[in-house]
Amino acid sequence: MASSWEWVDRGYGKNNVRLLHITRDGSLHRIHEFEVDTQIRLDSDKDYTDADNSDIIATDTQKNTVYILAKNHGIQSPEQFAMLLCAHFLKQYDHVNRAKVFVKAFPWRRMVVDNEMHNHAFVAVPEGIRTCTVTQHRGGIPQVSAALEDLRVLKTTQSAFTNFYRDEYRSLPDVDDRVFSTTVAASWDYSTIENLDFDEAWLTVKQIIVKQFAGPAKTGVFSPSVQQTLHFTQLGVLDKIPQVDKITITMPNSHYFNVDLSKFPEVGSLENNEVLMPVDKPSGNITATLGRGIKSKL
Repeated sequence: MASSWEWVDRGYGKNNVRLLHITRDGSLHRIHEFEVDTQIRLDSDKDYTDADNSDIIATDTQKNTVYILAKNHGIQSPEQFAMLLCAHFLKQYDHVNRAKVFVKAFPWRRMVVDNEMHNHAFVAVPEGIRTCTVTQHRGGIPQVSAALEDLRVLKTTQSAFTNFYRDEYRSLPDVDDRVFSTTVAASWDYSTIENLDFDEAWLTVKQIIVKQFAGPAKTGVFSPSVQQTLHFTQLGVLDKIPQVDKITITMPNSHYFNVDLSKFPEVGSLENNEVLMPVDKPSGNITATLGRGIKSKL
């Protein structure tokens, strides 16, 4: 055993707590389906070092807390619920010095039947998964970050990749017009949550991602590289949402290659620009984090 050591971090909690909350306003119902991870850190480390469990708030207790707080307070947004849980753990237990909560929201949309929004029926819409993480230390304010995952997008033109570095290892040719497909993941930190509508902010980020990728409906927008599209998206978010301090976006480049049909004369044409083969592995992976410039102190 090492003679000298120090904690880098420690904590424990309950992961993958599944929750469906229904708000019943007469015949009109609203739902939130979450998967919640809780984690707390205690003042003492005696549970680790001395096998003394007297201060441990069981992970099962944390699971129960998720359900009880949902019942007693309802749910407005993933961020609001995560902050509620953090505040509860710090208030309820004097020996907890940090609480951290991760929430994953499952996307449901109200069904449309005969051109009318249904009161109580919903359909899953995998158009990006919403998540958030809230961390709060005793005596501190909640640190809130939000994220969007698994937003799969594709456009069939208005994308190119040319004039990249050439040496003896390069085999990829210049492409003036190609399919551009990616599965976007974005995460961002809020510097403040004052006057912030979490739902509106998340939807705004999603809308900016889609707009920068696709462009106007009739004409589109040209993308000379994934890097530029990613960067312009980040600039759009920082410009539109002043509470966002920094944003990380990852865009893996999902490839679609034209199938070689030249060996099959019955196709009728040696040129094929309609039948492509998806290749998901390996894939390019483009990522960047962009933050606001450091303000000078006068």
